[in-house]
Amino acid sequence: MQTKRFSRSLVAVAVVVAISAGFVAGRHGATPQWIDNAHAAGAVPALQTTPPAPQPAPVMPAEAARATGVPDFSGLVDAYGPAVVNISAEHVAKTKLSSPQQQRRATPFGNMSPDDPFFQFFKRFYGDQFPGGGGQGQGGDDDGGSAQDQNSMSLGSGFIISQDGYILTNAHVVAGANVITVKLTDKREFRAKVVGSDKASDVAVLKIDAKSLPTVKIGDASKSKVGQWVVAIGSPYGFDNTVTSGIISAKARSLPDETYIPFIQTDVPVNPGNSGGPLFDMYGNVIGINSMIFSRTGGFQGLSFAIPINFAMKIKDDLIKSGHVERGRLGVTVQSVNQSLAQSFGMTKPQGALVSSIDKDGPAAKSQLKPGDVILSVDGIAIDDSASLPTIIADMKPGATAHLQVWRDKKEKDIGVTIGAFPNASKVASDDSNASQVKLGVAVRSLTADERRQASVAGGLLVEQVTGPAAAAGIQPGDVILAINGQPLTAADQLKDRLANAGTSVALLIQRNSQQIFVPVDLE
Repeated sequence: MQTKRFSRSLVAVAVVVAISAGFVAGRHGATPQWIDNAHAAGAVPALQTTPPAPQPAPVMPAEAARATGVPDFSGLVDAYGPAVVNISAEHVAKTKLSSPQQQRRATPFGNMSPDDPFFQFFKRFYGDQFPGGGGQGQGGDDDGGSAQDQNSMSLGSGFIISQDGYILTNAHVVAGANVITVKLTDKREFRAKVVGSDKASDVAVLKIDAKSLPTVKIGDASKSKVGQWVVAIGSPYGFDNTVTSGIISAKARSLPDETYIPFIQTDVPVNPGNSGGPLFDMYGNVIGINSMIFSRTGGFQGLSFAIPINFAMKIKDDLIKSGHVERGRLGVTVQSVNQSLAQSFGMTKPQGALVSSIDKDGPAAKSQLKPGDVILSVDGIAIDDSASLPTIIADMKPGATAHLQVWRDKKEKDIGVTIGAFPNASKVASDDSNASQVKLGVAVRSLTADERRQASVAGGLLVEQVTGPAAAAGIQPGDVILAINGQPLTAADQLKDRLANAGTSVALLIQRNSQQIFVPVDLE
């Protein structure tokens, strides 16, 4: 389970949990073992029918509300439930085994085959303590042998945003998946491809090959209010199209290690498997993507967090356009201004973001900004709290000039800073959404000068994430792709362009551990 522990002492005993669900299962029908927080993706051929077009936005039936005193969301679910999908992700790892005799493993109960039901029972009962439960069989694999697939599957949710098959979900739902399957409420299943995935914002865009699909209606999270009723639809623990409701508990919530996301906090019951599903307001508008829960147990305990849809749609546009997201960078460390600090600085009230340090190599180091300055606004947008500054800066384009109003020496001062690019931004090399080629499935970036020098190469692309055909061919994170079909590579865009002209397979020249090898990749 992936968890993120709060550093603040008040909540040090709790964790923030990404709410995707998963299980692992062997080839031969072993009982699935559920595990929290696996990453997701999956695949299945499409069937051929067309669901009805979505209906106008529902409102709460007035009669029901008057009769019971509570809201009725049945109209919302009828209209937009069909646009919420179940996402399953398959991860396939190859375990090399040799002869059937060598596949048998020594256990306290004698030599047993991993296919033996009793072996699976004892392994689940004893877990990692069970002798023979891991590693290779007796005798190793020196004389070759066959490869056995060890599959893991994880589950999440998503929602359709266009009738031609674009789907929004969480990046952690599809991270590292070999095959992605999208299942609709009418039982149709489609193989999906990842158009783009952004780990920093936890937003991913999928595409399925279908037409006239039901869609949700995108709302405006900035217009939502604390105390409003909201509804989540998703697949907790794989239970498709489960509907839960609650209220917005807070807005613009900042979480540790989630620098750029101003989360919507709710008390809507969500659990593993709800990740990537929509958060609706009471009129059927999607205002967020359910992403995390705050929990001591891994299950729902009254605190859930959604990515505001306005934020997610900007990420979606970048991913569809270029496969990656560019973020602005200021290069400063900031902290909140409390009452005591405000008084010491001569401020009338606590506000703004206090600059505690400046990166000597960052954009702010080239400006007049100094540690001790309190940033009050950026381009006229007030900074009420330090948590809002990273989101505003990240949304700016590298090269743009940010006009900062700062508090220094008990008076206001205007400072201009040229925004830099966030370092190590990955570009996902993929084909155009209308191209006929299948995506290679890698996230890459150009090597830095130091990396080229250490690797003794003139160019190349560093592989940061691998899925799909590339993963199946054995490409790994950390590999350096030097050439494709004999053509040298120095930029991610070159890989994208050359994939567009590739056939059904490509040959990649990669460098791994100072050795160069050619790896054939079947794009189908």
